[in-house]
Formats: sequence, structure tokens, C-alpha cells
Amino acid sequence: MGRRLTLILGGARSGKSAYAQKLAAGRGSSILFVATAESADAEMVARIARHRAERPSSWRTLEVPRGAGAAIEAAGVDAEIVLLDCFTALAGNVLTRLPVDAPLLTAETAIVAEVEALLAAYERSRAEWIVVSNEVGLGLVPPYPLGRTFRDALGRAHQCLAAAADEVLFLVCGLPVQIKG
Repeated sequence: MGRRLTLILGGARSGKSAYAQKLAAGRGSSILFVATAESADAEMVARIARHRAERPSSWRTLEVPRGAGAAIEAAGVDAEIVLLDCFTALAGNVLTRLPVDAPLLTAETAIVAEVEALLAAYERSRAEWIVVSNEVGLGLVPPYPLGRTFRDALGRAHQCLAAAADEVLFLVCGLPVQIKG
């Protein structure tokens, strides 16, 4: 299919990951799966194990909690498809390395830098990229400053990704709604 960037957004348990995996499998056979979650507790360990088991064994997996753009390039994989799941976890990993009271501008700058590095890697790649992320701006306003900072910084990052994307999909109840492309 050639080089193209698809951004898949949706709420928790909206079917983003399953849809992205089907999309990737339908568009190519050589797939690099970029996993960004960190196993901070028993629930995440189980979740990561379940996700690993659900992926085809023929897919190459790169586990990278931060610096994904550079890590993808350093891996030197000549895949047809790069599937990053998920940018939300990547942004959270970046944010948790900052001081708890970091101002919004610092958080946005750090997370947007992660987006810019991903987009730079994408531009130097010949692969089609699919990026999965959670839309967190549709719910309640978080009652604590770190939650609001995360929501706002992730929203800015999504705007950068969507502007660069050829296609943007929003998943609702497992069903894709095309936003762009």
C-alpha cells in the first residue's frame, strides 16, 4: 500500500487495538508491533501478557516505553507496517518521568517532542504506520492537576498526529468512524 500514516483514536475498550491489528494484517505481512506499556503492577503484567498472546507470532515486537521514534529507527526493521500501540501509554510514560508539579507547558513540550520524533522516524521510513491512542478529552475533567495536565498534553499531541496523518479513525463500540482521509 505504500507509506501512509493512520491514527486510530477511541475510548477505553472501544476496540482500537483489535481494529488496528486487523487493519495491519490486511495491509501487509511484515509487521513491526511497537508496544509501549510498562508493567508497573500485576494488572498491567497480565494485560501485557494477554496482548502478547493475541498477536500473531510472525509479527516482530519492539517493547519501548519512551523514545519510540529513535527505537524504531535503531531496530532497523524493514517492515511493511509499523503498528504502535499505544501512544497514550507512551505519553503517560513520558509524563511520569517529569516532576509531579511540572507545568502544563513542560508536559506538553515533552509529549509533543515524542510525537515529533515519531513523525521524523515515519518520514524516514518506507513503511505504513498505524498509531493507536486513547481519546481522553471527551470525559469528565480530571479532579487533580496531573490528570488535567495529561489530558491537555495528550490532546495537543493528538492534534499534531492528526495533522500529519493521512487517515484518522475514531472507534466507537468496535466500529470505525472516519474523521480524516
